[in-house]
Amino acid sequence: MDFWQVLPVAVALVFIIEGVLPFISPHRWRNMLAMADQMNDRVIRNIGLGSMLVGLLLLYLVH
Repeated sequence: MDFWQVLPVAVALVFIIEGVLPFISPHRWRNMLAMADQMNDRVIRNIGLGSMLVGLLLLYLVH
């Protein structure tokens, strides 16, 4: 498959996965955003880094 065919599918899957929690439990999602607002920037960066590393690991294992 070509990169330009896979990219829109990957972006669509991100939107679907990101939309699950606000759809299922808007109250919990709102609380999570309020907690994120209270977090230190360093903690948020570490969470982002961890998320990227898990994604890279999954890509490596699948590919």
